[in-house]
Amino acid sequence: MEESKLRELLQTMSLNEKIGQLVQLASDFYSDTNGAITGPMAEMGVTDELVTNSGSVLGATGTRNVKKIIDSQLKNNRLHIPLLVMADVIHGYKTIFPIPLAIGCTWNPGLAEKTAEIAAHEAAVSGIHVVFAPMVDLVRDPRWGRVMESTGEDPYLNSVFAAAFVHGFQGDNLKDDLNRTAACVKHFAGYGAVEGGREYNTVDLSELRMRQEYLPAYQAAVDAGCKVVMTSFNTVDGIPSSANQWLLRKVLREEWNFDGTVISDWGAVRELIPHGVAENEKEAARKALIAGVDIEMMTLCYPNTLCQLIESGEIKESTLDQAVWNVLKLKNDLGLFENPYRGADEAQEQKFVYCHAHREWARRAAEESCVLLKNNGILPINSSKKLALIGPFADHGDLLGAWSWQGDPKRTETLTEVFSAEGINVLTAKGCEIAESKSKLLREAIQKAEESELILLALGESSEMSGEAASRTKITLPECQLELLRLLKPLNKPIVIILFNGRPLELSEVIDDADAVLEAWYPGSEGARAIVRLLTGKVNPSGKLTMSFPQSVGQIPVYYNANNTGRPESENKDEKKYVSKYIDCANDARFPFGFGLSYTSFEINNLRMSKKSITVNEEIRVSIDVKNTGDAAGAEVVQLYIRDIAGDVVRPLKELKSFRKIYLQPGEQQTVAFQITERMLRYWHPDLRFKSDTGTFNLMIGQDSAHTLNDSFYFRATGGMDA
Repeated sequence: MEESKLRELLQTMSLNEKIGQLVQLASDFYSDTNGAITGPMAEMGVTDELVTNSGSVLGATGTRNVKKIIDSQLKNNRLHIPLLVMADVIHGYKTIFPIPLAIGCTWNPGLAEKTAEIAAHEAAVSGIHVVFAPMVDLVRDPRWGRVMESTGEDPYLNSVFAAAFVHGFQGDNLKDDLNRTAACVKHFAGYGAVEGGREYNTVDLSELRMRQEYLPAYQAAVDAGCKVVMTSFNTVDGIPSSANQWLLRKVLREEWNFDGTVISDWGAVRELIPHGVAENEKEAARKALIAGVDIEMMTLCYPNTLCQLIESGEIKESTLDQAVWNVLKLKNDLGLFENPYRGADEAQEQKFVYCHAHREWARRAAEESCVLLKNNGILPINSSKKLALIGPFADHGDLLGAWSWQGDPKRTETLTEVFSAEGINVLTAKGCEIAESKSKLLREAIQKAEESELILLALGESSEMSGEAASRTKITLPECQLELLRLLKPLNKPIVIILFNGRPLELSEVIDDADAVLEAWYPGSEGARAIVRLLTGKVNPSGKLTMSFPQSVGQIPVYYNANNTGRPESENKDEKKYVSKYIDCANDARFPFGFGLSYTSFEINNLRMSKKSITVNEEIRVSIDVKNTGDAAGAEVVQLYIRDIAGDVVRPLKELKSFRKIYLQPGEQQTVAFQITERMLRYWHPDLRFKSDTGTFNLMIGQDSAHTLNDSFYFRATGGMDA
């Protein structure tokens, strides 16, 4: 629809029709027959008129069902305004990919983009227009269950993946490409910094830290063209995001020039009341709309009070009109006025959803996302040996993760099934439930282990133990699984542990007792097949951590890019006490950012720089030689870090600035080159200018954040460079 026609439509809408466009209701509110509301939904105050006028629906899926809802809406809506269909498609629709934290561990943005493209395709042909992804929150506290939805602890890497996911979902021509969906980046902003890792909790960050660490990935998603932004549940500088004018008006709209649609998270507008910034629904609606929330998800503050607020002059109708325009524009950008069904197509749904080609991509993503944490040479396994496959995940399809609402664990192959399909005989025993010990299961597991030559131990968290509302204070494996390991260890059989989980775990009781540990995360629909291929050496592990694993929960948050202190332990080796350290634990992570082993070995050497000093418009070419010194082909992620030695504010000990993932045959050597530019040296200053300044910088290149080759260079700014 032409913009002029869209403006005319807005002008013909009644006040109630406008307000209705700002309301999002769950699909349960739409009856199978005529849209009538009954039972508990009626008690919430939802009327037939509100359903008829509502602008978007949450969680409707399946072509036939979606078309039925849309048909009813078009029939009953006076102006025949099409309905937006939105859903949680976090890391796949029916074909489930590894959780986003695992996808981050691929260090492969192109692969991440492909997973989003496939997820969009399956969602689009099933009737969905907007997906609530990607989540780009920076995460440093693994107690928070939603770290599984992020790609990790680094602002730069998160930004790269944010852009890749957005482009994967939306493509280059969203209006005409009916196999794509609009992306909704979330949760804006700072949700990953909730205090104590406790879900929905307070966030208290300085503006400087917000801009330096937590906002870049959101901005990258906006720059990539995402159509929708979702507000977070938390406060920002004492004000909940859904009422935060600085966040939604100044930063998002004015500074970043976002012209899309802002939606609250589920119930977040009404939650301004328990937050304590609104006395009632009327004040909540006023603050949210003025702040810039265009769509209220699943509470009724807008329809219950906006009419009164506008008639009383407390809110200008022009403010309402702008919000409605943002919604109508999104519908127009999706081509819904011409084709309200968009990509919904039953034949295409049957053909492509969970198809073989999509599952093959899921397998590849799982293979690249698994991280080998330890290996004393026992992997890859010799499948001719007598193997015992033990643990609650040995024959379990719970490999999809908490957000895989359309995934089917019953259709997900288990490790036992894949071993059998590959013709590899394994003795399988559960050993224990995921969180419950049973003596009968323990006895059976010990018997099978005694008969074997090698034990494969499949342990982890159930999908409900991570994700939203799944914060944990104790991030070890459940006690019954640790007990199982303790009972198997005295058998003196080699033990390979495969971990299924949605967060970094505290593995102090696991690592030393295992001969090898493979971090598999929740690997998705083809996770079991990928793991068997990794264990048997058909695929060489190449995953690298994007979130540090702590040695103890007491270290949290522990992350590689921390600031230095005035008494750093590393620079005061002779001082035994009065330095920044624990007296009962080392400062370092158990497994640092960027870490991951391979079945081969890589040697990185011959770091060289084209020059040692640059000015604003110059670049340094940095080269390093990488050689596969082992016997297997494999992939290595070469990581470049920079440290600003002295800034106007304290700068991190190191910051990831670039990386390359390369594939090498045995004995093959490749030169990897990077360009260092002035833009890579910028940071937020006390006056909130984003600029570079003169000084010495350390350069570090290596296989992970803790092991690097180092050099330095000097940069001379001409009065500082603003972004």
